[in-house]
This record gives sequence, structure tokens and C-alpha cells, in this order.
Amino acid sequence: MDYATFTRTAAERAGLPEATAERIEHATLRTLADRISGGEAQDLAAQLPARLQDDLRPPREEAEAFGVDEFVRRVAERGDVGPEEARSGAVAVLTTVREAVTPGEFDDVLSQLPQEYRELVGPMA
Repeated sequence: MDYATFTRTAAERAGLPEATAERIEHATLRTLADRISGGEAQDLAAQLPARLQDDLRPPREEAEAFGVDEFVRRVAERGDVGPEEARSGAVAVLTTVREAVTPGEFDDVLSQLPQEYRELVGPMA
């Protein structure tokens, strides 16, 4: 999936303008990079469009432990959007990531997250 298709898909899924969805997608991936190990973030980045790969370069190798509410708060802050847009946008972005990468890769990402994160991934297609 190329960058334009990724952004358009996430925007449509979230019901947001593409410019807003683009900010949220970068914010979501940067926050995900904080939450998963550096190695897993690099594996995920390798399967995403080049313009999204830098967002998955974590500041440290170890995953930072925080819940869904903090995840959404960080996305809102980084994306300069409200909490509702951040949540719906993060769901749209993560669902689009799931479609853009191999099932095994997405399962590896999910294996590093607590069960409560399943609400951000949306239902399986």
C-alpha cells in the first residue's frame, strides 16, 4: 500500500479530512513506537510506506508501558486534535496498518500490547 492510499484509507475510515488524518497517522505511529520494542517497531516499519517509517523509530529499545487512555492522550497531543478525533483516528490508522502489513507482523505487534488495546484495532475484516 502506498502512502497516498494509506492516508486516504485512514481518513475515510475515520471520517476526517486527509490533512487531519495525516497528522493523526504520524502521531499514532510515533506513539506506537513508544509502546512496542524497538526491534518490533523496525519490523513493522519495513512493511509500511517510506514516509511512515521514520515515525516508527523509537527513542529507546525498551517498550514503555502505558494504557489506551495514555496512548490516545499522546496521539491527541502529537496530532493537535481533540481526544475523540485522536481515538477514532488511531483506530482508523491501526486498522489500516493491519491491512497494509502481513498478518504475522501485525500479530507480533499485538502480542506486545495488553488486551485493552484490541479496542483500538477495530474488528477483523
